[in-house]
Amino acid sequence: MKQTVGRFAPSPSGRMHLGNVLCALLAWLSARSQNGSFILRIEDLDPDRCPRRYADLIEDDLAWLGLTWDAGGSKGGPDGSYYQSARTAIYQHYFDRLQQEGLVYPCFCSRAALHAASAPHLSDGRVVYPGTCRGLTAAQVAEKCRVRRPAMRLRVPDETIAFTDGLQGPCTESLPTECGDFIIRRSDGVFAYQLAVVVDDALEGVTEVVRGRDLLGSTARQIWLHRQLGFAPPDFVHIPLLNDADGRRLSKRDADLDLGVLRTRFSPAQLTGALAHAAGLIDRPEPVTPRELIPEFSWSKVPAGDLCLPAGFF
Repeated sequence: MKQTVGRFAPSPSGRMHLGNVLCALLAWLSARSQNGSFILRIEDLDPDRCPRRYADLIEDDLAWLGLTWDAGGSKGGPDGSYYQSARTAIYQHYFDRLQQEGLVYPCFCSRAALHAASAPHLSDGRVVYPGTCRGLTAAQVAEKCRVRRPAMRLRVPDETIAFTDGLQGPCTESLPTECGDFIIRRSDGVFAYQLAVVVDDALEGVTEVVRGRDLLGSTARQIWLHRQLGFAPPDFVHIPLLNDADGRRLSKRDADLDLGVLRTRFSPAQLTGALAHAAGLIDRPEPVTPRELIPEFSWSKVPAGDLCLPAGFF
């Protein structure tokens, strides 16, 4: 049986908040409870938004919490750099493969134009790309390139992807009607998340992806892209999002709930205990270390719907 390899892959665009910590904790517990290894990958594709100082703070916060990793971050490991900003040549290799297969085409549509147009909108607000630039001739592409640098989209087939999420259960998605052709390289030349995450998970041997439920909609296209590139897709577990006591989703804008502030008010065990209680792993929000939680961990205890912090705790 293949060893479980889990990962935590934050985007260092700010200080971690408790929602990020919950994801790291559950991913770590799942891997450790299966005697697996754990990787820290820094998803800093856009260096302007993701300065190194935030990546260093993530490492410091994880170490403070007791969430150790076997490879990744500044520690490095067997798979080269674990900073996406240093892996451009790797992404280019797989981009070239897809381009040679005739699956990539230039797109000149702006995000604002797509949202304003009559393109299909899904219930979560995502726009399904209507294929506006799919059939452009070489002459049309050359003309448009004089005005605007294109992004590069991946042409999806008329296929429905079915998978079973470890927490959300059976899922299906029609690639043409619920996903659409998606961007794999931005107009500024930066490779997009969808390509980078698939390549990195495959090359780093990740077998289990634990992440927020807000990313469930990316899963079908990533599974298809894994298969298109000849990779075996990992298992996926999409965890509930963490809300405050009023039901408002936490984000990096909530400076009062980021680790910089919370570390001055609580011990690592107190924060871990509060999150473990919110996730259904323990009965009361009492101090506990991540290692003490390993025997208590089971995905059957974690609810699929969103979680709320205990009123008054923070």
